[in-house]
Amino acid sequence: MAQYQVGILGGGQLARMSMIAAHQLGVKAVSLDPDPASPAAQVGPFIVGSITLPEDIAKVMSCCEFVTFENEFIPASALREACALASFDPANVTPRIETLEVIQDKLTQRRALLAHSVPSPRAVPAADARELGFPCVLKARFGGYDGKGTRYAKSEAEYLSILGEIDVQQWLAEEFVSFNRELAVMVCAGPTTSCFPAMVTEQKNHVCDLVYGVDEEDTQERATKVAIAAVEAVKGQGLFGVELFEHPDGRISVNEIAPRPHNSGHYSLDWGGTSQFEAHILLTLGIFGAVQKGKSTWMANLLGQEGAQDYAKALAALTEKHPEARMHWYGKAEAKPGRKMGHLNICDDSMDTAARDAFYKAWVNL
Repeated sequence: MAQYQVGILGGGQLARMSMIAAHQLGVKAVSLDPDPASPAAQVGPFIVGSITLPEDIAKVMSCCEFVTFENEFIPASALREACALASFDPANVTPRIETLEVIQDKLTQRRALLAHSVPSPRAVPAADARELGFPCVLKARFGGYDGKGTRYAKSEAEYLSILGEIDVQQWLAEEFVSFNRELAVMVCAGPTTSCFPAMVTEQKNHVCDLVYGVDEEDTQERATKVAIAAVEAVKGQGLFGVELFEHPDGRISVNEIAPRPHNSGHYSLDWGGTSQFEAHILLTLGIFGAVQKGKSTWMANLLGQEGAQDYAKALAALTEKHPEARMHWYGKAEAKPGRKMGHLNICDDSMDTAARDAFYKAWVNL
């Protein structure tokens, strides 16, 4: 019998919160990360190793019944080799390796969406960007996130300049989308398909800043329909964060798919219903039912600040001035500017960011 029920490849904040959810469910879980002091290692059993080396992944598979991951950057080939090394059934990897392979190459992901008539910007290899015209967006096919690996070419001259700075074979070009809002839907693809509500995601410097609910019922319905179609197009099984564009005319199209818990779903830790991390663990076990809805909640990311000091001082100030706020701290060793250090949840219809402002003020000791 396996020592653990679930192995989580990765040790960052998503693995940490998934690990906590597993403990609450009574599920034995272990994480894999090169850092023995990773956020996940601080809250549960861990194995020190690389999430890209088959032999290290195989160590997890050798002691677990099921395996999942916290990011889409693990090479699909490494997972397949690890399964062979550990005699591990690939069907017990969630989401499926074949789905990961489609999603982690953003050009292949776009082609899969368009092949299934899912609304999505047209994409071509970066060398063929002229087919789309300008402006267009250039993206790294592998590994980009939070604006990293994304460039904008407003003209052919800018495009030619960017070509001199990138490996054109590893990049794609896609249509520039003018949108009103960015939305996101968490999709649970298990024995049945269930969704968390569509949320508005406001970005600041390409990093998610605020998340709050979509009020319009018709937008909720359209966003959910497109998100489910996107997951079905990649034959998804497990938890998926589907990032969406809302166009000026009300149309919804897909930005990107993340086969894992997602920043836009962190509010669910405090809304009183199912949390995305609980869903993630149960979907990995293959026993998830349906999302139980909670109350209106908004989430604000806490990013690294210049001059950051002891966060405990900020927590004390927060609880005194804003007891309605719930803080989730990720346990990262260094508060690099712009780094996701934690988040605040407030179960309220208010968009007031005073709680976060109070936290930052105390954190930098101003």
